[in-house]
Amino acid sequence: MAGHNKWSKIKRDKGANDAKRGAVFTKIGNQIAIAARSGTDPDMNPALAMAIEKARQANMPKDNIQRSIDRVADKNAAAMEEVTYEGYGPGGVGIIVETATDNRNRTLPEVKTALVKNGGRIADAGSVMFQFTRKGVIRVAETGEDALLTILDAGAEDASEEDGEIIVYTDAKELMKVRAALVEAGLKVEGAELQYVPNTPVEIQDEETGEKVMKVLDALDDLDDVVNVHTNADLK
Repeated sequence: MAGHNKWSKIKRDKGANDAKRGAVFTKIGNQIAIAARSGTDPDMNPALAMAIEKARQANMPKDNIQRSIDRVADKNAAAMEEVTYEGYGPGGVGIIVETATDNRNRTLPEVKTALVKNGGRIADAGSVMFQFTRKGVIRVAETGEDALLTILDAGAEDASEEDGEIIVYTDAKELMKVRAALVEAGLKVEGAELQYVPNTPVEIQDEETGEKVMKVLDALDDLDDVVNVHTNADLK
């Protein structure tokens, strides 16, 4: 299964950058606040457990995590909602933009502008989404056949070694279950989240187009309301 590429690594590097950390914490905090609406106990709420896991991987302080959860009970806190937008980038690549927002009237124009200014365009709902499948994606800091066999035995759909780690793909509903099995098996899990994985990656034929695609992805990822950007561009 393909789809974990250069853009995925760049997103991780940006998130680890101290200059970006405040923005990353804000984005993850919004995700936690949205997930907590379905229950504030992560043991009973897989979406919240996943958001907290993401916060911990980003070294988000416990107090910040708790404040995000507590926003559910705060009558004065702005109501957050998840909104997903679809678009096309340079070279006709598909782009899915996940946002957490308290104001759609602000977020949509910002997403449109980031796309248009960088050679892309917004697309109708469903016109890009069919090119992707919602999957659980786990990063494991291991290599070798033994680790791969352990991962597949844990219920993963697929796994592959990339850049000194193993990328694990699961059914979306099985993500936390497989993650727990990997941890129990003694493997070092570096991250676990739901992603839109491209069914068929679009190979970028030339460097110039690749740079244009990276520019639009960066512009989208830098928006305050955007929590995740996915593409079917093969940027390896």
